[in-house]
Formats: sequence, C-alpha cells, structure tokens
Amino acid sequence: MEKNKEYVLKEVKDKNIRFIRLWFTDVLGMLKSFSISPEELDLAFSEGMGFDGSSIQGFARIEESDMIAKPDPGTFSLIPWRENRGMNVARMFCDILNPDGTPYEGDPRYALKRQLSKAAEMGFKFYTGPELEYFYFKSDTGAPQILDRGGYFDQTPLNVDSDLRRDTILDLESMGIKVEYSHHEVAPSQHEIDLRYSDGLTMADYAMTYRLIVKEVAAKHGYYATFMPKPLFGQNGSGMHVHQSLFKGDENAFFDENDKYYLSAIGKSYIAGLLRHAKEICCVVAQWVNSYKRLVPGYEAPVYISWARRNRSALVRVPMYRPGKSQATRMEFRCPDPACNPYLAFSAMLTAGLKGIREGYTLPDPIEEDIFEMGVAERAARGIDSLPGSLGEAITYTEKSEVVREALGDHIFNKFIQNKKIEWDLYRVQVSDYELEKYLPIL
Repeated sequence: MEKNKEYVLKEVKDKNIRFIRLWFTDVLGMLKSFSISPEELDLAFSEGMGFDGSSIQGFARIEESDMIAKPDPGTFSLIPWRENRGMNVARMFCDILNPDGTPYEGDPRYALKRQLSKAAEMGFKFYTGPELEYFYFKSDTGAPQILDRGGYFDQTPLNVDSDLRRDTILDLESMGIKVEYSHHEVAPSQHEIDLRYSDGLTMADYAMTYRLIVKEVAAKHGYYATFMPKPLFGQNGSGMHVHQSLFKGDENAFFDENDKYYLSAIGKSYIAGLLRHAKEICCVVAQWVNSYKRLVPGYEAPVYISWARRNRSALVRVPMYRPGKSQATRMEFRCPDPACNPYLAFSAMLTAGLKGIREGYTLPDPIEEDIFEMGVAERAARGIDSLPGSLGEAITYTEKSEVVREALGDHIFNKFIQNKKIEWDLYRVQVSDYELEKYLPIL
C-alpha cells in the first residue's frame, strides 16, 4: 500500500503513536533525528519543521543555519524497538530544504535524487541490492572481543549471534524491509544480512535503517555491533558489495540474450564507467582511514580494477546468467564498505555508470584468473590498475574528479573533501603502537 499523508495521519491515530522521529543524514552518513508530536504532523507535511543546521556535519554555516526538514510519507514506519506502555514511535525520512522551500544542496538524499532524475531522463530506473557485512563484539571499548569463532556460512550452535541476527531480521521485516537471507561471514564474529533489491532511493533509506537496527538489537542484548571496515588485524574486513542494474520499464537494460556474456551494450558501458572512474569514486564508497586497511590484497577485498563473472578478486563481478532469469542480470561493485554514506555512494556509482553509457565507454575483456596470484609485471602487461592504497591517495583522485563533483553537487563535494583532508591529516600525525613496538627499541 502506497503511503501518503492521509495514510500516515490515520496510522498515527489508530496505533496510538505518541512520537514521530524525523530522520536525515549528514554528509558523512551519520543518522540524525528529532521527534515531533502527532499534533505537529499536518504542519510538518505542509511546511516542514525548522531546525538549526549549523552543527550538522557538512550542512550550513552558522550565519545561514536555518534548515527545514520535510518528512517523506512514503518512508513512514513503526519503530519496533521503541514500543513502550502501549504507546508507539514511528519514523519518516526527511528531505532537507532551504527556508524558501527549495531543496538544500547539502542534503545527501537530494544528491542521490538528483542523479536518479538524470537516469530517468535517459529512460532508466536504478536498482540496487547491497550486501552489508558487520561484526558483533562484547563492547565498544578496548580490544575487540568476539562472540564466536565461526567461519563462512558456519552454523554456530545456539550462539547468541544467531539470536541477534534473527531478531534483527524480524525488526527489519516489521518495518517493511524484505530480507533475502542471512549468514555467518568469513571472519570470526562477522555476519551479513542481505536485503532484497529495490530502487536506489528506497535502498539508501533501507541501508540507513538496517545499520541502526543491527546496532539497536545488539545493544538490547548487551553487545555491540560495528560496521567499521577493518576492526580485526589479520582477518577479513567488512564490505558492502553493491549489486546494480538499470531497468527500462519492466525490462532489464543490462540483459542481451545474444551476447556471449548476456550483457547489453548499455550494461557493458555502465560497467566500463565504474571501472574507468573507480579511483575517483573510491573516497566516497570507502570514505574512512580504516577503509584502506580492508582494501589490501589477500583478504578477499577487491583492489584490482577489472571485471569478471566468477572471479571474486576482480573489482566488478557479473553473476552468471541463468536461463529465464533475465531480470536478475546485474553487476556487483565490490570495493564499497558499509560505513559509507549510502546516498552519496549510490549517487557516485550511478553517475560513473551513466557517464559510461552517455559516452559509449568500451568494456575490456574479463579477467577470470586470480589476480592476487599475478606479479606486478603481469598485471601491468594486462592493463590491470589498482585502487588507491590509502585515504590520502584516494582524496587526490577524488578532488580532481568531475564525476564525483557532479554526483555530490558543489556544496557536498567541497565539504566532503575538506572533511576527508582533516581526517587524513589527523591520522597521519599519530604515532601508533606498531611504530613504538617496532622502532623504539632499535632507533
């Protein structure tokens, strides 16, 4: 059932909803919210609710701080973990507006909506299905303490993590978010719950909701969940492989039954766009210093810019076509991690892919061999480049990128680059335990 203003007002009354939380994100993808009472809903829908944006990362300066949060009724849902004494709490995502009612250029949700509109002008609808991995630990302080020693797809008998995943799925489904499957991941105490694909904007909202639910359920049980890309030395990090496709009406624009890879010219050019601009968008999809501790060879993380069908050492994977499943034709971009801002990450990937389509980029041949086993000379001979090796290196590519500037808009682009440079500077002047242990005794 499509949710609209009248539906929301009726649900609030019928289900004794006492508080409505208005959600939005800052430039870094941190979830922000404030509550309103049911009596304010009419005003919120018609005019929006004013707030001070000067303290929100990447939003307005103090002299131009007035912002308006206008709720999107299509995102209305009860918050399952907030029911108390017969009273319910609901949430809606908001679009952030200027005082004159125009879209605020610092709103990440608007940045994605802008690129989705450009895709629509080309006749496309953008669908995504991200796989968000995460870890459970006993707490968020001190050295991480794992809850299990399971491995990939292990059935951990009656461990608490199974209960955590189960309760998370139940909460997701109660909010209308469809789950395809869940499983234990490669590293100890690492898990994954995969959401059924949806359109880009809805999925970005779902990703934000998913991250909060995972953390809320863990906290309810007395544990801590983290989407930090690489919390454990010597173990696989957490990725967010993003499956993507474009549709024209009900037809998958990536599919061509006469092609040997079952990929259309549109699909090939889209993938070529992501490959060509991968270095530029890397800072957006893997935005933290810690992200580049994950993006190293040897831990299944893709660092080499190539594509394949079965080879998971490649940056882009195109799952094998199954007869009668043309709608499932898609590509999987494997370097993003779950700590990114999903609105900006989806926008950057879509912009790079659309540029490939508009300019007719040519897709090179797939690399099916294990690239991790290749030497430097062989990779160079085959034209296989690498992603940036650090946040600092990634910033140098991103700040020169017209693709990222288009994807984010000038305001977010400038704020994002400024923030990342500060983060990199703060990190690179730190003296780590590794340096003290290695160099202090000998230098």
